[in-house]
Amino acid sequence: MKKIKTRDRILDTSLALFNSVGEPNVTTLLISDELDISPGNLYYHFKSKGDIVDELFGRFEEEMLDLLAVPEDVDISLDQQGFFLHLLFETVARYRFIYQDLVNVLSRYEQLQGRFRRLRARKTTAFQVICESFRRQEMMEIGSEQLQALCEQLTLTACYWSSFDTLSHLDDREAVDPGRGVYQMMHLVIPYLTADDQDQARLMSRDYL
Repeated sequence: MKKIKTRDRILDTSLALFNSVGEPNVTTLLISDELDISPGNLYYHFKSKGDIVDELFGRFEEEMLDLLAVPEDVDISLDQQGFFLHLLFETVARYRFIYQDLVNVLSRYEQLQGRFRRLRARKTTAFQVICESFRRQEMMEIGSEQLQALCEQLTLTACYWSSFDTLSHLDDREAVDPGRGVYQMMHLVIPYLTADDQDQARLMSRDYL
């Protein structure tokens, strides 16, 4: 088996700890204890916990930017939208410490604020592209002002669903189900779909529960 580099072990262990107990509650000493390495070994690879958070955010950012690059010149189906939302919430679940403590994390790591704002804008753009595709295919009936409001609401739900969902099981931050987020997102879109597409979307959304 290929030996995992210490740097990668630090990142993977930190991510697991951040997700399970919350990033503010994790210290570099806890990380080194969990890995059974000396604090000096950890500091050889990362000068501070902030450096670990920054690199983990970079991983998250790369995955999200790749996912949010929705092509504007293709017809998107309801199945493809559902799959897109599923991948979106799976990515959020993998890096849920960012969203579960969003204001706290961004206020203490100012260098991440601009990067997160750009990701938030890319989410809105991706939802606009999907909805415009639906409208072009006559699957969706919605005015321009309503479309903008819907995409803002989809972005809001994508950003804060993880935090909201955690409130129902504060004793177990690991109990994250991306399917519940997909269900909620699809039901924001359903009222604007045509009758036949509404029926299909409802059936699909139930599968995610």
